[in-house]
Formats: sequence, C-alpha cells, structure tokens
Amino acid sequence: MTPSPLRRGHLLALENESIHVLREVAAQFERPVLLFSGGKDSIVVSWLARKAFHPAPPPFPLLHVDTGHNFPETLAFRDAYAQQLGYTLHIAQVQDSIDRGRVQEEQGPGASRNALQTVTLLDALQALKADCAMGGARRDEEKARAKERLFSHRDRFGQWDPRNQRPELWSLYNGRKLPGEHFRVFPISNWTEMDIWQYIAHERIPMPSLYFSHEREVFVRDGVLYAVTDFLPPLAHEPVERGVVRFRTIGDATCTGAVRSTAASVDEIIQETAAARVTERGTRADDKRSDAAMEDRKRVGYF
Repeated sequence: MTPSPLRRGHLLALENESIHVLREVAAQFERPVLLFSGGKDSIVVSWLARKAFHPAPPPFPLLHVDTGHNFPETLAFRDAYAQQLGYTLHIAQVQDSIDRGRVQEEQGPGASRNALQTVTLLDALQALKADCAMGGARRDEEKARAKERLFSHRDRFGQWDPRNQRPELWSLYNGRKLPGEHFRVFPISNWTEMDIWQYIAHERIPMPSLYFSHEREVFVRDGVLYAVTDFLPPLAHEPVERGVVRFRTIGDATCTGAVRSTAASVDEIIQETAAARVTERGTRADDKRSDAAMEDRKRVGYF
C-alpha cells in the first residue's frame, strides 16, 4: 500500500526528527546503547540509526534484556537482524539476575518475569557504563509514556520522576547529568502505530513472523488470548484451541497476548490498524495489573 503524498511528507518529517534525535545522542553522550526487544518499534529505531550515520556503522550497540521467556521466533529474528545491519549485540539475561539473587521469581499461574527485567536492565547499563539508553517507546502507546520527553532524565538509581524532567523547547535537547545518572531517549516518541506500519511498508523493513497471521495453540485467561508455551501452560479448566492469530506487540510470552487476525502482510496490517478500536497494548497483561502499572514500572527504571 503506497502512502499518499501527504502521508509520505508526514513520514519524512517524522524520519527527519528521529534522525536529528539520534545524531544528538551521538553528539551528547559517550556510551549510548540502543534497547532492542525484537519488536517493530525498536526495529524501526535501529533502522533509522543506520540511515542516520550511513555509510559509517551506527556508533552504538544493541542491548536486549532477555527474560528467558521470549518467543523463539523473536530470538531468531534478533540474531539475524543484528548481524544483517552490522550491529554489536549485547544480551542481558534475567535468569542471571535470578541466579545471583538480585531478583526473586514470581510463583503461581499469573507469574511473569516481565517486571524483573528492570533490575537486569539497570545492572547491564552499569556494566556497560552506558550513559544513555535509547528505546522505541511511543507516546500513543500508554498514558505513562504520553508524559515522556524525548530526552528522559534518570537519577543514579535509574528512577524516573516525571516532575524532574528538563524542558524541551523547539528541537533543543538537554543531556546534562551528574555522575552515575543517565538518560533514556525515545527517538520515535511522536510516532503512532499507523506511522510505524506505513514506514515499515515504505522502507520494506523486515519484521518477525509473529506480527503476521498464523495458526497456533491459544487459550484465554482474564480476557487475554495467550499462546501455549513451555513458560505459560494452560490450567486444567482453560480449553486450548487452534486459532488464526497474530501479535500487535512482541514481548515476554507470559504477558503478551495475541489477537485473532487474518492479516498476513504489512498492507493488511495497515488496514487492520486503521479499523482497530482497541489500543495495541490492550493485549498486554502486564499493563492490566493496575491502572498505574506502567507508571509504577517506569518509576523504578523500566523502559
């Protein structure tokens, strides 16, 4: 599906802003990293970074926080994509944090490692001596992310305080910090889900197979359509069906829900997104734990 001239102009303006932010990061910070989940948003940021510094390689590595409960398709795509684009890939394992006693694994049918990622992430940033971690978060995803600046200050404990952020006037970004502090930077903060998919179509960016409709065993729990995995088996009273589904977001398999969909191409996903009446994070169980679930996680250092 070819975007209209008006949409192409809109996407070009977004691309220009994101590339400007990425170059500001390279200019202001000494050891930036790009957080990479294998989802569409971090893929687009890494794609933009390659364009921002071409023909030189991007001046920062990818960092993936692996919960150990990721979909195998995500991990296979991650490794192949990083190699294809010439990125150095660092992987931080939540399992290592559990083994060292840094975090305690949840128990029970609703257990998830998603929240445990925060400690693993902060430890990895410290080990890499990273002073900036870029991510693919967007303002339209969730109300806590809607409050974010493009340059988000974090204190020496990695905590986010929305009342303690620097003003961003015009396109001026303030990356000043004290020793031990760092910044999170969100180059595609002003993009929407529709912008992302139209840009993917325009640039022909490769995507993980999970985004496209396919058959798999699923079951419903608390209104979320989960995939059957070794990490999340259904309970005895939860019937399993073989459904045609796809994923609008990609994350830990224990908290990422699927949607029933026959959209098998990027063009079909764009049409489906235009008609959607539920936000993409409406399929995420981690955002349903409380009304302020995302805000609470961000305050202690989440993405």
